[in-house]
Amino acid sequence: METLEFIIYPDGYVQERATGMVGNYCTVVTASIEDKLGVVVKQRQTSEYFADWAQEKSDIVNAHNIYSNW
Repeated sequence: METLEFIIYPDGYVQERATGMVGNYCTVVTASIEDKLGVVVKQRQTSEYFADWAQEKSDIVNAHNIYSNW
């Protein structure tokens, strides 16, 4: 399940958390919201962010092993 969670602090600081989204899809979903909120001070990627990249790397290694003439 894809979710966006926002915590708004009394000083106006907004913490945003995206869960259930694999790869950089979360950045696509949140880009327009972040543009309206203001300056992004810090970002921290989760393991979900890197999951797509890890699968892609694994697929490349497997393809190399299958089609290698060595």
